[in-house]
Amino acid sequence: MTIDKYPVIIQGGMGAGVSDWRLACAVSRLGQLGVVSGTALDQILARRLQDGDPGGHMRRALDAFPVAAMAERIWKKYYIEGGKAKTAPYALVPVHEKDNSAESNELCIVSNFVEIFLAREGHANPVGINYLEKIQIAHLPSIFGAMLAGVGYILMGAGIPLKIPGILDRFAQMQPAEYPLAVAGAKEDDDVTMRFNPRDYVPEGVVDSLPRPLFLAIVASNTLAITVLKKSNGRVDGLIFETQAAGGHNAPPRGKMVLSEKGEPVYGERDVVDYAKVRELGVPFWLAGGYGTPEKLREALDLGATGVQVGTAFEMAEESGLREDYKRNLMARIMGGTAGVYTDPLVSPAGFPFKVADLEGTVSVPEVFKARPRICDLGFLREAYRTEAGEIGFRCAAEPVSVFVSKGGKPEETEGRKCICNGLLANIGQPQVRNGMRTEPGIVTAGDCLGETAMFLKPDCSTYTVEDVVTALLKA
Repeated sequence: MTIDKYPVIIQGGMGAGVSDWRLACAVSRLGQLGVVSGTALDQILARRLQDGDPGGHMRRALDAFPVAAMAERIWKKYYIEGGKAKTAPYALVPVHEKDNSAESNELCIVSNFVEIFLAREGHANPVGINYLEKIQIAHLPSIFGAMLAGVGYILMGAGIPLKIPGILDRFAQMQPAEYPLAVAGAKEDDDVTMRFNPRDYVPEGVVDSLPRPLFLAIVASNTLAITVLKKSNGRVDGLIFETQAAGGHNAPPRGKMVLSEKGEPVYGERDVVDYAKVRELGVPFWLAGGYGTPEKLREALDLGATGVQVGTAFEMAEESGLREDYKRNLMARIMGGTAGVYTDPLVSPAGFPFKVADLEGTVSVPEVFKARPRICDLGFLREAYRTEAGEIGFRCAAEPVSVFVSKGGKPEETEGRKCICNGLLANIGQPQVRNGMRTEPGIVTAGDCLGETAMFLKPDCSTYTVEDVVTALLKA
């Protein structure tokens, strides 16, 4: 794929489901790059179907899937006419393993196809999808599903995605691809390679080749940028430099972790990007993390950037997938000058600092966190490890402490950890129901610029749209 004109604004891929197909479609319709989050799309599709597929959008996308029998299997397994009872739990989808079952792979393929298909409806502009390198097990079937739907850009951070460009090259030719799974304690002769063959799911004659999307690596330093460009197994089409002001997972400070008086990671000179050296790399680049204002966009362009990636401003837009009650409460705090965001060095089982917005009813409130039992039943942020028997097991620092320790984990690694997986699905109105009475609380993330989103409000309005954000930013 060749692009004559790169977007000035890339809408951030906020998981899980905050950057959904509606938000991405709205941004791309305006000529900028709309991006869906690729996190937990298999769970999200299954829960949308269990909610009765409001609006019939999932059915419409499933009807467009090139292998009708595969789409129909998923429909029959998860769709509930009229939606499940509010007190009934969601049926869980298969938990990912190194060697995923055909059922798990099919759901990943189809769910990623559905999200991109819907985001591309009604316009001819590119749409992107964002993945976390840390969530490795779903990469191969998920990327293939997005490519089946004609995704224009693949974005990836939260790790070093050196193997992704080569996968895009192989999938474009409908060839098998591999990806190494990071396994703690693995030995040199252990088989940690995940394998996926597109022809196991889409026969010849149905799809013979696919457009190769552009690949943008999300990095936090000059060193990582150079590493990605020099050592990747294929073409890297651009870079997104994300500062610690961004929402979600942040790169940890380079060097020893030092905490401020508030308990937040302290970033220093080693974490500052030298943009003069970035310009010498000769690839398009965008700046992210605190660049969601007209002034910061102008600054980015002056530094030689192609544009900016903006998350938090779009998170608060009407079209985002964030629950309406959370948006209203956050906007009330923003307008009242009391909106707060805390960079928690411990909360994420992934081990990266994670920004948490201060919001009642979510696990950012200590009482809510303490009242929630430690449960890990989604498992996207689990760590793969080598068992004593030489097999690959999985553990999560947010699961019950005794279980985590029994798998070789250290008790201190569980301190302060929270279940981000269940919290993120609760953020988009898909909270799991337990024992018919208790629903999972959310865990809302936002960037440091949360308080600045009030600039997009028109007089006497308490909400704003994607168009309001894009119009204001482009006045730069």
